[in-house]
Amino acid sequence: MVLTTIFVALGGAIGAALRFLAGVAILRLLPGNFPFGVLGVNVLGSFIMGVLAVWLYHRGLTGWQPFLMTGVLGGFTTFSAFSLEAVTLFERGAMGQAALYVGLSVGLSIGALILGVALARGALA
Repeated sequence: MVLTTIFVALGGAIGAALRFLAGVAILRLLPGNFPFGVLGVNVLGSFIMGVLAVWLYHRGLTGWQPFLMTGVLGGFTTFSAFSLEAVTLFERGAMGQAALYVGLSVGLSIGALILGVALARGALA
């Protein structure tokens, strides 16, 4: 468990650095006020998560999941994990749960951010 945790942490550091570099590159290609960097990283990370989920399983390499999927892609974008969970629920036929998961994840996360901003502004004002 300790070694796996170290691999996840190492992967997370790599993913975070890649997220920064990809975000900067995307913003240089598509400058403006729209958050293309975050959008691009989320879409790319979700695509890679889909490829890895299938590829690692079919190659019998699921031992690499903590490093690659949780670590590298988790550091790159947690949106990829969110996307995988939503699609997994959908593929299991749990349409209601998938919709609830997506709605709650987006709604509660935005709500929590708004609450955090309001509390911090109140405390620092």
